[in-house]
Amino acid sequence: MSDFYMGNKLVKGDSVNQNFTKEEVSEYMKCMSSPIYFAEKYIKVIAPSKGLIPFKPYPYQKKMFKTFNENRFNIVLACRQSGKSITSVIYILWYAIFNPEKTIAILANKGSTAREMLGRITLALENLPFFLQPGCRELNKGNITFANNAKIVAAATSGSSIRGLSIDLLFLDEFAFIERDAEFYTSTYPVVSAGNETKVIIASTANGVGNMFYKIWEGSKKGINEFKSSRIDWFDVPGRDEEWKRQTIANTSELQFEQEYGNSFLGTSNTLVSSNCLLSLKPEHPIKIERNVNYYKAPIEDHTYIMTVDVSKGRGQDYSTFTIMDITTGMFEQVATFRDNMISPMIFPDIIVKVAKIYNEALVVIENNDVGQIVCNDVYYEYEYENTFVESSVKRGGVGVTMTKRVKRIGCSNLKDLIELGKISLVDADTIQELSTFEIKGSSYEASQGNHDDMVMNLVMFAWFVSSEAFGDISTVDLKEMLFAEKMKQIEEDVPPFGIIDDKLSGASAYEEMANNMRVWSNL
Repeated sequence: MSDFYMGNKLVKGDSVNQNFTKEEVSEYMKCMSSPIYFAEKYIKVIAPSKGLIPFKPYPYQKKMFKTFNENRFNIVLACRQSGKSITSVIYILWYAIFNPEKTIAILANKGSTAREMLGRITLALENLPFFLQPGCRELNKGNITFANNAKIVAAATSGSSIRGLSIDLLFLDEFAFIERDAEFYTSTYPVVSAGNETKVIIASTANGVGNMFYKIWEGSKKGINEFKSSRIDWFDVPGRDEEWKRQTIANTSELQFEQEYGNSFLGTSNTLVSSNCLLSLKPEHPIKIERNVNYYKAPIEDHTYIMTVDVSKGRGQDYSTFTIMDITTGMFEQVATFRDNMISPMIFPDIIVKVAKIYNEALVVIENNDVGQIVCNDVYYEYEYENTFVESSVKRGGVGVTMTKRVKRIGCSNLKDLIELGKISLVDADTIQELSTFEIKGSSYEASQGNHDDMVMNLVMFAWFVSSEAFGDISTVDLKEMLFAEKMKQIEEDVPPFGIIDDKLSGASAYEEMANNMRVWSNL
């Protein structure tokens, strides 16, 4: 039987009898007890402009090895090109060699990325001395099976990627960038939780707020989950100093630097709401969840509520959603939400009416485009829910709101002002996540590729409605006046004390002119 795997003289074959020297036994034991020793002494990597070189871990990489080994659940927030991936794959190789009969899964946002990481493991394996190699039964682009029955598989993140497998170590790379991350994590976690010792390593750069990576990271920092957090900042990487930062910003932009190297959970530069405002939105846990309805605040007697509804076809794609807002004071508060992409438009009205009645017979505003008309008619005519918004009692399809370009434009503009001026309180995680991916496209806004905006459209509809005449019939809050007053307050805080006025106006008259300009704006 050949000593090599499939003729590859760098990889030990299956069932090779290894005769160890005393020195090799000593080295084997040292490597088995310490992934840091293993990596420093025996791993080789390809470095740009240098080729194949010995791996010399930085202090933060040594800390990562130690953290991975000592903790069952690990999450890593790292800046770009910091070596998080190579550190992780070296640990995976060490784990496979010294832990027989274990199955390791490498999942990335793209299958090609996962296979590339498996290729790095293969390279490191090929450069190990034979006394450390466990022998190889199978080695290809998708998996490696060792003679000690340890196995490493690589695949893209999907609900079925590891279904049916018994996983001992799960590595999720660039987890913040996968599509439908919540669905994937929900379907994957039972595989992980099935074993009492299964390890999980999640590593990623930041990619906005509200996604699963952000939630797990924040939970680890607050101590509300079992994940041990590790953070790699740009200044941790040798060779990166203030001059490097200055040059990088000069060649890109400060926002790009923060997104790629600053470990900042920013939205993209094209989002409707500014990055700083997105970061200030903090999701809360519902006080109750029932039939996919998240209740964040119980109804309060004498308070006035509005429910805005977006309807989908219930075929597992877009979501049917609603949001309930307390409009009693000048601060609009999100108190309940619903989100389901499988509910039929025939069943949705029943939930809408029942929840609306709980919140003091809330006014229901339904988007009536496409299948939304079915829900509008059922709520208003079949359930006889009188507190349903009727746009026109004359024209056909007058129940609800038709989402035209004009309605969406006004709603988006008002929503941006309400959030950035702190006049709306949002606590639902799905809503916040969708806002972080609600980007400009052409002359309008919509979800970025692979994301949804159904919860955001509830808010867009609400923001349009509160500027309509119909809103004045149920509330004393004047949206234009409220936003005008808030903008004037900001100007007062931002404008420095008047000294010499070049245009020969006094400080008072200059202020009056500015105020008049703001009033003109508010009447547009």
